[in-house]
Amino acid sequence: MPSLVRFLVFCLILAALVGAVMFALATFVEPTPSETTIRLAPEDLQPKP
Repeated sequence: MPSLVRFLVFCLILAALVGAVMFALATFVEPTPSETTIRLAPEDLQPKP
């Protein structure tokens, strides 16, 4: 039974670390906006019958 508790504590600590890293990335990293251009063929703009 102690090995199960140790495994669960390890999983909880790992999940907390992943959550903390995700929170830090979402809070401190600012994305840089950029222009995006997508070329479409004229055939794609015509409605299909």
